[in-house]
Amino acid sequence: MATTPETMDASDERHHAPGRAGVCELFLIRHGTTTLNVQNRYRGRRDVPLDAQGWADAVEAARALSPMGLAAVYAGPLRRTINTAQVITDECRIPDVRILHGLVNLDYGEWEGMTSEEAAMFDPEAFQKYKEAPTEAICPNGERLTDAQKRMVEAISLMGERHAGERVAAVTHAVMIRLVAATLLDLPGDRWRIPVGRGSLTKFEVERGEIRLVGMPEGDDVD
Repeated sequence: MATTPETMDASDERHHAPGRAGVCELFLIRHGTTTLNVQNRYRGRRDVPLDAQGWADAVEAARALSPMGLAAVYAGPLRRTINTAQVITDECRIPDVRILHGLVNLDYGEWEGMTSEEAAMFDPEAFQKYKEAPTEAICPNGERLTDAQKRMVEAISLMGERHAGERVAAVTHAVMIRLVAATLLDLPGDRWRIPVGRGSLTKFEVERGEIRLVGMPEGDDVD
């Protein structure tokens, strides 16, 4: 379910000019639901489409963003992020979706398509690190979590540089939002797996290369 950040009242945003001088206000949106989300399986780079609930999630996110005066909408290269972004662009009257590959999901390697229980059985040591030590974790035959975190920070910095003084939205994946939030909040151990609901909004500010987390979504979805 899409939610506006806790620190922000969407009704008030209608009465303010988009963005502040030199500051990019960036909303990271988790894509809507897919069948693999419902089954609690790691999607990774698998190009699964939104299901019926996923399209509804996208509509809710778009309605929350509608009064924000967005200058651009970005998405990772997979269908579920692009389709979510397309709903947002239609609602917000943005001409097109800008594809940014740095927003793509973590490469789960051998774990792709597995449940967390199956992943734990496949490689218990690697899974324990994934759960509790993201700075050391690497998905079997997949991506190191710190590498995914780095490219996500680079993508946010790029959008911030392009859109200083503007508001923009970018559709990505739960684990990618968590990795950025974890580094900004310095979350230890398993606390990095913060709730990021499907279709939810997480608000950041980017100013002269500095990234600040200013609004987290409500909810308890940590799959």
